Amino acid sequence: MDRILQEILAVGHKLECMDNAMVALMAETRSMRLEIAGLQSQISRLDHRVMTVETQVASWTDRDQELLHLRSKLTDLEERSRRNNICLLGFPEGIEGADILSYLLDTLPKLTDTTFDPPLEFQRAHRLGPKRQDGKGRTRPITAWEGSSTTTDSPLRLGTLEIQISAPFSKETDERRRSFLALHPRLRHLDVKFSLFEPARMWITKNGESRTFYDPKDLRTFLEGLHDQTQSMETTVQTTQDTQGLTLGAGHTETALTEEQPWIPKPGEET
Repeated sequence: MDRILQEILAVGHKLECMDNAMVALMAETRSMRLEIAGLQSQISRLDHRVMTVETQVASWTDRDQELLHLRSKLTDLEERSRRNNICLLGFPEGIEGADILSYLLDTLPKLTDTTFDPPLEFQRAHRLGPKRQDGKGRTRPITAWEGSSTTTDSPLRLGTLEIQISAPFSKETDERRRSFLALHPRLRHLDVKFSLFEPARMWITKNGESRTFYDPKDLRTFLEGLHDQTQSMETTVQTTQDTQGLTLGAGHTETALTEEQPWIPKPGEET
């Protein structure tokens, strides 16, 4: 009887321990639920912030496009304002003397071998950039405002001097032209005909198909694709030639072996 009572007490003690464990587990579960609810609230706030950021980024993208458009219009306006400007390269420092306008009015007709009608009338002219104190380095170009905007890409001779008259481009346009000029070797390597038009427009033709590029990056991407396509075609042609060579060689080998084998009559054939 005592043994049964002891077992009952032991079972009761175990049940009490289990109850305590269940209470602790329930308390921990309630704590975890509260933490999960807090995490869900934080996730909701983060989702809202992400949506807000995405909306702002989308608006920034639209603004970037608008800014690019405005920048393009400003560049166009700057180019239009420079149409009556000319840039003279090759004149040594100080050759113009004290009166640069009189020097240009006297020199340019001789330089271009042209009689201007009406006569040239420069409103202003000056050297570009600060004067170097040591007198070394490249000579500064002369820029002048003139109504007819006479330009030429070919160098002109004035005695022993080589002078070039060109249109002064904006900084952005000049950078685009330099980027286009840097692609000339690759264009020649790929046998692409090309021409660079003012202010910065590259015209190309390949296999009878012509295209015009306004951005050097687009032209560079096009040339990379053309290069990969050319390499793929060359690899295909080389593989075809190698295969044909192997097939032809195998045929000759088989013929040679056949000719070298002695003729052995089959039973019933006349010798």
